[in-house]
Amino acid sequence: MSDSVPEAPPEQERSEVEPEYDPAAPAPLDVPRTPTGNAEVDAHLERLGDADHLATDGHVEVYEDVHRGLRDALTALDARPGPPAPSPSYDPRTPSPSYGNRS
Repeated sequence: MSDSVPEAPPEQERSEVEPEYDPAAPAPLDVPRTPTGNAEVDAHLERLGDADHLATDGHVEVYEDVHRGLRDALTALDARPGPPAPSPSYDPRTPSPSYGNRS
């Protein structure tokens, strides 16, 4: 009688072995992205999730794309026409009556 445990066949050993940890493999950052309520801005922020599936050298392209989109969205806010400026209630070329009555 032998107290040794019989060895498993090589196929079974391979299936039970966990995959090796590869520090260079892409890993999700799981950074929460809170919706802003602006659909255009939210779409750019969601694009950040694409970096989770890329190697580190691919992150720069995603970050630059998101930065460009957010910058364009902010620029568009400045380009929108606002309400018209109020018209002056007096003619700025004529002096105020109070200036003409000085003693």
